[in-house]
Amino acid sequence: MADSRTKRRDPYKNFRFRVKFGGGTDYIAGVSKVTGFKRSTEVIKHRSGGDPATSTKLPGRTEYDPIMLERGVTSDKVFEQWANRVWSLHNSGSGLESSLKDFRRDIIVDVFNEAGQKVLSYQVFNCWVSEYQPLSDLDANANAVAIQHIKLENEGWVREDLPEPVESGFEDPA
Repeated sequence: MADSRTKRRDPYKNFRFRVKFGGGTDYIAGVSKVTGFKRSTEVIKHRSGGDPATSTKLPGRTEYDPIMLERGVTSDKVFEQWANRVWSLHNSGSGLESSLKDFRRDIIVDVFNEAGQKVLSYQVFNCWVSEYQPLSDLDANANAVAIQHIKLENEGWVREDLPEPVESGFEDPA
């Protein structure tokens, strides 16, 4: 049941968001799409020895789906540099420097209302890049922005408990 102090009835728009690295203050430039916020808990069926007709369902292991980030291609190399951490680890025998620093990073996805106030914030833990696409398909006959993608494996996420913002222009009839 909704809190009686909650004044907003309309859902938030899905296009007012920004992404940043955990602990950082600067947002990652140009992120235009975030997908994959999903968790699934395995169902374990258990049947008592004296009751052959029915079973009990118990929660098992919880899995978190990978999260995809998309953004327009710019000269900013933050996705490529992060993706290269994994690649460098697997190819360290080829003379490339390998480092575990920043291999796993937390990210924060902030959602804003129409007035630009932060209304939702999700922290995603221990992300690492399992897939990197530096360019979308190039097509001389198209009229589109070049997009790059990263797929982030993660170990779960939590929603930060934020107070409901007071939206300007709201008149309480009471």
